[in-house]
Amino acid sequence: MKILVVGPGAVGCLFAARFRKAGYDATLLDYRPERADRINREGIFIEGILGDYRVEVPVITPEAPSRPDLALICVKANQTRQAAEQIADWLPAEGRVLTLQNGLGNFEVLQDVFGPERVLGGITAEGATVLGPGRIRHAGRGDTVIGPDPGRDETIEQIAEAFRQAGFAIRTAERVDQLIWGKLIVNAGINALTALLRVKNGRLPELPTVSRLMDDLVREATAVAAARGITLPYPDPIGRVMEVCRATADNIASMLQDVLKERPTEIAHINGAIVTEGERCGVSTPINRALTWLVQGLENSYAERVPDPKTSPGDRTGAG
Repeated sequence: MKILVVGPGAVGCLFAARFRKAGYDATLLDYRPERADRINREGIFIEGILGDYRVEVPVITPEAPSRPDLALICVKANQTRQAAEQIADWLPAEGRVLTLQNGLGNFEVLQDVFGPERVLGGITAEGATVLGPGRIRHAGRGDTVIGPDPGRDETIEQIAEAFRQAGFAIRTAERVDQLIWGKLIVNAGINALTALLRVKNGRLPELPTVSRLMDDLVREATAVAAARGITLPYPDPIGRVMEVCRATADNIASMLQDVLKERPTEIAHINGAIVTEGERCGVSTPINRALTWLVQGLENSYAERVPDPKTSPGDRTGAG
């Protein structure tokens, strides 16, 4: 199986390296030539819970690779359509596209570009952090679930087997919307809080007022899911969020990684999506709305931050 991983971020590099290490013909697609050249020279270095190892993974910039059987989309949600349109002509007619991205809307965008029958959706609880170009810390392990699987599609089982051979815990499911909403609620309870507080996942349940905020975020999101007729893939949403915090305690959430590097975040596709869906269903989501606005305000003020006296020369806090 030929696999094209689209996006050289933490999850993209982790999956590309593991597929390649397992013997699959895996290629990574990057839009930045200088970063692609560096990874081609130095390989991908993974450190963390499975030990330290280096894997040589071929990286291409926007030129057509050999026609992949599977395209794994690992870009940010606001880049999904551009990435999909870029690779649309590269896939053979029987090729599949799989998204394991955060937030709502990615699955529908990919269906619009490739057609519903070619697109798979899913979630992954693998926790990874970018340390530098092609350098990843694998901080937490978790299940990966993909679908829809009506029980008759051999291609889905072949894809699942590739993940198993690469060392990932994977299963298939029939209802993709349940998977995506299940992960959305976990992300809504964790990501924005870590981005605003600048703490790792494991600290959130340990801070009393923060854990209360987390409860409110999750309760609002669960109410929206119920109004949408979504059956979540776990019985206790708040308990599930706490479980993920503990399982990925040392992980730096993707939204915090974006804030630390002063990049656009996926807040509009996570907490912001819950607000939008809540408005459609008549469900009030004031806590999710407030955190959406706060993270967006943070993004819009990157250039105006007051310098940290610990890292900035001189004392700029006083006058004369």
